[in-house]
Amino acid sequence: MVWLVRDEDVLAVAETAGSRHERRRGLMGRDDVEGAFVLRPCRQVHTFGMRFPIDVAFCDGTGTVLHTCSLRPRRVSRVVWHSAFVVEARSGSFERWKLRPGDVVEIKG
Repeated sequence: MVWLVRDEDVLAVAETAGSRHERRRGLMGRDDVEGAFVLRPCRQVHTFGMRFPIDVAFCDGTGTVLHTCSLRPRRVSRVVWHSAFVVEARSGSFERWKLRPGDVVEIKG
């Protein structure tokens, strides 16, 4: 089990998708996600085949959040060229976590 952490504060339990197959499948077909889902590497996401809206944070190699957005099902995000990984969570999670561009997150486990 890994954790999504900001400034030593645990934001959520996290699931990572490191293989090409895991990244391609992502959250498709699921009814929910507990905590966060991390895709590495990743510069763009889509929500085709998803059943719920998500918050998306694009992060650079140091974990700095470059861009955030919310996507409803059947949408495509913009490309974030300097993104090294993406954090996805159920829509509304980033507001609860107060996660914003400029924050630095880590995946610890």
